[in-house]
Amino acid sequence: MKAAVRKWEQVREFALGLPEAVEEHPWGPESGVVKINKKIFVFLGTADGPEPPGLSVKLTDEALHEHALTAPGARPTAYGLGRSGWVTVPLGEKGAPGAEMLCEWVEESYRAVALKRHVKLLDELLDGRGA
Repeated sequence: MKAAVRKWEQVREFALGLPEAVEEHPWGPESGVVKINKKIFVFLGTADGPEPPGLSVKLTDEALHEHALTAPGARPTAYGLGRSGWVTVPLGEKGAPGAEMLCEWVEESYRAVALKRHVKLLDELLDGRGA
């Protein structure tokens, strides 16, 4: 479980480092989400809530979406969000994706909901890092 919490913390930090990203708790302390322009791009929950750590991301790229669904315990996100490309991935399962892969999915989710100007800022940021 400690590894899952570490991954969760890394993903949260990455998400909050994206241009103009903000964290909110719309349904209480165990409902952490990260938004861009008032749109959620990652559901985080909490690292120490009643549920094991996990996240949900919107993956519109078909290959990434299918790959995410192969992660242990992964499933289309509830409440009809799965139909729009959202995938829920538990972090505590044996063989769960590593933080690097999860951050790639978070970036894809950000790109799926962000305005063009935010994507441009992200690309500039990544270019500056030599990515």
